[in-house]
Amino acid sequence: MNTAGGFWKNKRVLVTGYEGFLGSNLTKALIDSGAKTIGLDIKVRRKETILSKQDLAKIMIIKGSVVDYRLICSILERYKINVIFHLAAEAIVGKSQKHPLKTFETNIRGTWNILEAGRHVKRTEAIIVASSDKAYGSHDDLPYTEDTPLCGKHPYDVSKSCADLIAYTYFNAYGLPVAVTRCGNIYGPGDFNFSRLVPDAIRCALKGRQFIIRSDGKFTRDYIYVEDVVNGYMLLAERMKKLKLYGEAFNFSDENPITVIEIVKKIYDLTGKKPNYKVLNEAKYEIKHQYLSSKKARKILGWKPEHKLKQGLSKTIKSFYA
Repeated sequence: MNTAGGFWKNKRVLVTGYEGFLGSNLTKALIDSGAKTIGLDIKVRRKETILSKQDLAKIMIIKGSVVDYRLICSILERYKINVIFHLAAEAIVGKSQKHPLKTFETNIRGTWNILEAGRHVKRTEAIIVASSDKAYGSHDDLPYTEDTPLCGKHPYDVSKSCADLIAYTYFNAYGLPVAVTRCGNIYGPGDFNFSRLVPDAIRCALKGRQFIIRSDGKFTRDYIYVEDVVNGYMLLAERMKKLKLYGEAFNFSDENPITVIEIVKKIYDLTGKKPNYKVLNEAKYEIKHQYLSSKKARKILGWKPEHKLKQGLSKTIKSFYA
């Protein structure tokens, strides 16, 4: 990781959704960098996490929801938070489709609660709001750049479009030191949600099961290794003030779009198994082709992904044996 030495030493950092997939990886990196980390999550001390007992002992753990505005305010005041990584969200598209109100509560209200609380705490140096490539909705011109209009159509996509715009509002109206991140499909160790393609395909391959593809298998996405995303998040927080990046959005992508069938075949090949999958062609409310340009992050932040897809998948597969 090429983040600045010393920046995080004793920095007081709040990570919402700290026990989730990306949250746990980010929290681990912050601990290793010397940050005083406060973790907020609706579930705590989960059995399935990459955070060890030693890691958890170094975190101030708070059980609660970002929907609770008073709780957020009390955390920022009590722990004198310098940096906020707002990752807490309903992140599963299928669940969002079934439960839109819960999705809007968490993803939209949760975001404005963080930003409104941050507005009243003058010591806050940086707020990073985790958005998604889904915030862009569907466009014919690919890859998406940060200037691509935000026009989600379905509950999850719309919740992210709204959260993005709210963050932009808090910068423009109140000068809040906030920036937004948008990533492709993140994969890597610590993802125990088997409704996602990569962990489910790895599990099926290792157990000799047939993998079920809900779409026609030709949907195109970019996949980015979780350590590369963590690196991007930390770089952005470190350089926001010096480079005056408040109010900006950054895409993080390996810029290597691939179809569902292609990545499933790669996973089976890397496990030494013959590809075994079934195409249902039943996917609804999903965008056919979606991938990002990360030229802005490369140019301004000096960021670049350190893991090619094959390398990242191999490390992810090995984590299943750990």
